[in-house]
Amino acid sequence: MVDIKQIEYFVRVAEMGSFTRAASSLNLAQPALSRQIRLLEVELRQNLLVRNGRGAVMTEAGKVLLEHGRGILHQVKRAREELGRVRGALAGRVAIGLPPSIAKVLTVPLTREFRAQLPQAALSISEGLSNAMQEAIVNGRLDIALLYGATPMQGLEITPLLDEDLFLVQRQGQRKPPKNITLQKLAALPLIIPTRPNAIRMLVESEMAAMACEPQIALEIDGVPAILDLVLDGAGCAVLSKNAVSTSGQAHLFSVCPIVGLHSKLSIAVSSQRPATLTQQAMLKLMQDMVKRTLKMSAISS
Repeated sequence: MVDIKQIEYFVRVAEMGSFTRAASSLNLAQPALSRQIRLLEVELRQNLLVRNGRGAVMTEAGKVLLEHGRGILHQVKRAREELGRVRGALAGRVAIGLPPSIAKVLTVPLTREFRAQLPQAALSISEGLSNAMQEAIVNGRLDIALLYGATPMQGLEITPLLDEDLFLVQRQGQRKPPKNITLQKLAALPLIIPTRPNAIRMLVESEMAAMACEPQIALEIDGVPAILDLVLDGAGCAVLSKNAVSTSGQAHLFSVCPIVGLHSKLSIAVSSQRPATLTQQAMLKLMQDMVKRTLKMSAISS
């Protein structure tokens, strides 16, 4: 008899393409995971996965089961939520991903509102880069994510939320900040910038390339706190959102000026392969409302 856990384990391995990564995400020993998948194959009398040097690949039977398995798991979640509604509240777990700069502003108010509106549900929040979070939605580790510079991807449904202005960030007193700066003038300044495929890095390079210029990279480093520390140390300047500076705790030490025509697009993403549960739908609406309200207020006050 097929166990629902076995279906869940199979879907996780199939989506992640690896027994090792799936076992880690499930907090399960790899031999135990392999044994459960093998029992499922024996029960169904079909080989579902084939191991290779790069992980695990689905057979034709596996592809069929993945499609049905996602539906089965979704229906189980919906059933649990409907039972929760009988008790008067939505239940279930929602896993969301936030960029680090937004997590600083949004985590506390979002968690507070989530508890108020969905007291019977569980919330998991992860911080990460947009590219990694896109993959996490597709492979099922995240349900919803806020993404900068999201690119179309199979299995992903992307909804634009707002454009966030980007600013030249310099050490206070280094020079009198102009009212604004063009990309051509920005190209002459030494930049401390994240490595590819960071969304801001890719945006700066593509926009400058369209104007037949390129950035002068002084240092490549990932992480807003480290970038700001290096700006303070005089190693160069940075391109960041005003929100990233205002939440650093050291905003008074920096000068910022807008970069003409440079905006980072913030979107919200969900899986297009797995229908959202009622709890996830409620969380999606909550995030959309809070992002627009919180980030706009943050920009006004900073």
